[in-house]
Amino acid sequence: MIVIKSNREIELMREAGRITALAHQKVAEAIVPGISTFELDRIAENVIRENGALPSFKGYGGFPASICASINHVVIHGIPKKNMILKHGDIISIDIGACYKGYHGDSARTHAVGKISKEKEDLIRVTRESFYKGIAFAKPNHHLSDISHAIESYVKMHGYGIVRDFTGHGVGSNLHEDPAIPNYGVEGTGPLLKVGMTLAIEPMVTIGKPQVKILGDGWTTVTVDGSDSAHYENTIVITEDGCEILTLEEGETNVEK
Repeated sequence: MIVIKSNREIELMREAGRITALAHQKVAEAIVPGISTFELDRIAENVIRENGALPSFKGYGGFPASICASINHVVIHGIPKKNMILKHGDIISIDIGACYKGYHGDSARTHAVGKISKEKEDLIRVTRESFYKGIAFAKPNHHLSDISHAIESYVKMHGYGIVRDFTGHGVGSNLHEDPAIPNYGVEGTGPLLKVGMTLAIEPMVTIGKPQVKILGDGWTTVTVDGSDSAHYENTIVITEDGCEILTLEEGETNVEK
């Protein structure tokens, strides 16, 4: 069942989104060659707690950290570690969730570590742009699959792979709610979007093939062919004339750059 949020609930999610975005900002400022993903996790958790929220991911299903830190060919769910040190040329996807008074904000960004290749720059850019292509259809009375189809079309146009084993999702008082939101699909199908729906839209894109596998820790998800991957996610709410992004960082806009 897709839960329609009240104005009060959306206000709580707006604050959760603000805190999530603030944590992203502080983590992004700290990403330099030589820092560990454990230290990035500590920074994010401190920001979240200092702002009166709880890390959504910590303990969720047994996940041991406050952020997911996924380097290069790790698509999602990378576990922060003291011995996982960033180096020049890496890209790292940071996924953060904050729970404020029982409601969640959820977003992800992929960052360059030092100077990266043009190939990696393009991957990050297209992944971000595909999100905005998708939410152009996040309007009342559009179908959910219109978002999925727009993301898929844009990603495929650039020759990249789209991860199919993981999807976006509804979000609210639970971190994961209905509906599942694939990054692929046939337009004009699936549920109709309605005012008050809150959704986490999150393209996961690979330079190579889209197939992934989960490593022995039960979390870390990597590309089967070892190709690099990028991840971009925001929590949105459907409004009367489109959607509002609840997890934007300071200086970001609600429209595609």
